[in-house]
Amino acid sequence: MLNDKLLEALNEQMNFEFYSAHTYMAMAAYCSAEGIDGFANFFLVQAEEERFHAMKFYNFINTLGERAVISGFEEPNNEFHSILDVFEKALTQEKVVTKRIYHLSDLAWDVREHATINFLKWFIEEQVEEEDMFDSIIQKLKRIDNDSNAFFMMDNEFAKRTFTPGE
Repeated sequence: MLNDKLLEALNEQMNFEFYSAHTYMAMAAYCSAEGIDGFANFFLVQAEEERFHAMKFYNFINTLGERAVISGFEEPNNEFHSILDVFEKALTQEKVVTKRIYHLSDLAWDVREHATINFLKWFIEEQVEEEDMFDSIIQKLKRIDNDSNAFFMMDNEFAKRTFTPGE
């Protein structure tokens, strides 16, 4: 049986992962409206990944004999000024997720919940990769600036992105 505070925090994170998926759907919608379908695909794939993360929490909670509790969440931001703005907001979103995962890890350590500590290690590694990926894309977008050929190449590259669930 999980500590009540830890169980509540795990459920909150599960729901935040679902919220993150909605955030990335809003970013995909912006990209589609701007006619940059490769970038839209990038964020659609990112949304799938966030739902996968949410389901990892869902399954973990249930595996421990606890109940996953689904809740609503606020509307994600739908206003963006540029593709650079979209990626900067995505990086900010990932930094929030990282802080939340660290908080969960600290809480699990405080109550000596070793199964949860082990479970969260995957998410800690994932967040390092996520932040690095978004930061790298932001740096590329800044470097290409108004180079339409480079932008077109990025859009084509992102059109090929697919989601492969990792364990």
